[in-house]
Formats: sequence, C-alpha cells, structure tokens
Amino acid sequence: MAPAPFAHGNAELGKPLNDKTCVGCHARRFGGDANQIYFRSERRVRSAAQLLAQVSYCNAELGTGYFPDEEEHIAAYLNKQYYRFE
Repeated sequence: MAPAPFAHGNAELGKPLNDKTCVGCHARRFGGDANQIYFRSERRVRSAAQLLAQVSYCNAELGTGYFPDEEEHIAAYLNKQYYRFE
C-alpha cells in the first residue's frame, strides 16, 4: 500500500500557516471569498503532487519564507480541508 499524500505533513500545523499567509491573498483575488479558489471550475490542482507544487510556487512568489516541511503541512491541511487526494 502506498503512503498517503503528505505523510510527513501535519494538517493541524498547516492551518495556522495557511490562515496567516494564504487566505488574505486568495480573498483579494476572489472578491473577499478566499474559499472560491478551491471550488472554481478551472482550478489548477488535480493531484497531490500538483497541490504541493502550487504551495511551493506561492511560497516562492510571495516570499513567505516557509521551509519545505511547512509547505507540506500547508498542503496536508488543504488536502484534508478541500481536496481529499489519496
């Protein structure tokens, strides 16, 4: 059996990181409703690997300074909350 995605990620540690840096940016892009980024029909993320890559991309673009383990925590949280990749 393959390990679950983000086996080293901790969703509980990822939530406050997401709330601190991701939610505000998403809300600005989607008219105040940050959750719309996860429910739009043209969403970019379609796999666990793409989710982690997107978190890493945002981290680099915004200069948040998160380490790879923190990126995995954020991805684990987003996966648990919105995506549910197995």
